Amino acid sequence: MTTFGILVGGGPAPGINGVIGAATILARRNGARVVGIFEGFRWLMEGSTQHAGDLHISQVSRIHLLGGSILQTSRANPTKKPGDLEKVVAGLRELGVDHLITIGGDDTAFSARRVSETAGGEIRVAHVPKTIDNDLPLPGGIPTFGFETARENATRVVSNLMEDARTTGRWYFTVLMGRKAGHLALGAAKAAGATLALIPEDFSEPEIRLERVARILEGAIVKRLSMGRPYGVAVIAEGIGERIPAGDLAELQDVERDEHGHIRLAEVPLGRVLRHSVRDALARQGVKMTLVDKDVGYELRCAEPNAFDLDYTRDLGAGAVRALLGGRSGVLVTRQEGGAIVPIPFDEIMDPGTGRTKVRLVDTSTDAHASAWALQVRIESEDLENPKRLEGLAGVIGKTPEQTRQRYELAL
Repeated sequence: MTTFGILVGGGPAPGINGVIGAATILARRNGARVVGIFEGFRWLMEGSTQHAGDLHISQVSRIHLLGGSILQTSRANPTKKPGDLEKVVAGLRELGVDHLITIGGDDTAFSARRVSETAGGEIRVAHVPKTIDNDLPLPGGIPTFGFETARENATRVVSNLMEDARTTGRWYFTVLMGRKAGHLALGAAKAAGATLALIPEDFSEPEIRLERVARILEGAIVKRLSMGRPYGVAVIAEGIGERIPAGDLAELQDVERDEHGHIRLAEVPLGRVLRHSVRDALARQGVKMTLVDKDVGYELRCAEPNAFDLDYTRDLGAGAVRALLGGRSGVLVTRQEGGAIVPIPFDEIMDPGTGRTKVRLVDTSTDAHASAWALQVRIESEDLENPKRLEGLAGVIGKTPEQTRQRYELAL
């Protein structure tokens, strides 16, 4: 009997259960057995097949409406230590799995590719891309599943903080998940009408100095004060923290890393560091302002999926089964324009320089990005060149226009 294995790797994202449910239903209707493997590759890497069980249609028919993952998830990395991949393949064979569906982000995609290669064609492998970061290179600008639900919920949070800021006369520094890419931060900030958004892609230099980030935030606060608005919300992508030199952000030197070697950005107190830096800088200019730092991310990952992701993930789960039954293997399952399910070979999404999955960053050349930038409030060249605007800024911090210009040139 054909046997499908399904497992989930990486962080949670809304819609995982939709993939599991649809894949199980379609595989069962095609006469196949379906085995759910708990906690990703974790137990298989340890040589155990005890953390797996058969999935039936009656168990999964309504799970697509739920957040989280009925199979749980883990970041266990079978490519890190010699022998782990062989244990995974041996465990899958012991379970009778000859068709494997993995659900995860770029790291799980890389692991799936290596499992496919190690199995030598005996196990067909299809990967369903999942991440609220939206940083996998899907064609045509199609989002990764879970992103739109996460953005919708993050937009509500940022919108509520905007109203709280206006009501209480304060500023919020809101740090949003995203690792290297700023899709979630920019998408939520734009939709909610946040005062400004800071994403890694807006900085062309390899390293982002902490002083520059702080000066941009300080400049936005001063500009808003010159407009008679002593409040605002800055949305900051967590990926900025990854590019700040360790010397600027001492906490990075001892911060925990995950199994794939990535800094656990949730452990870096980026918002707090920026709040202290900007608060102290404003105080030296004679400006007193209440600043609050707020991290947003974990509360988005297991939200109940919205209608977009409900529909999307059921297509992906069914598409993965069809691809594998059709003889495809070593592929990323995508839904493209017009609703077409297109399996893409792993090799086409790999960076030849690193051998790992390519990362999709925010395209700062688009009209959408230009609109987001134009709707924000931050120090711009015209503010420093227009005498009237410059005088307004200078009046807030009690400096001469020339001193003010020199101070905020770093914010450009």
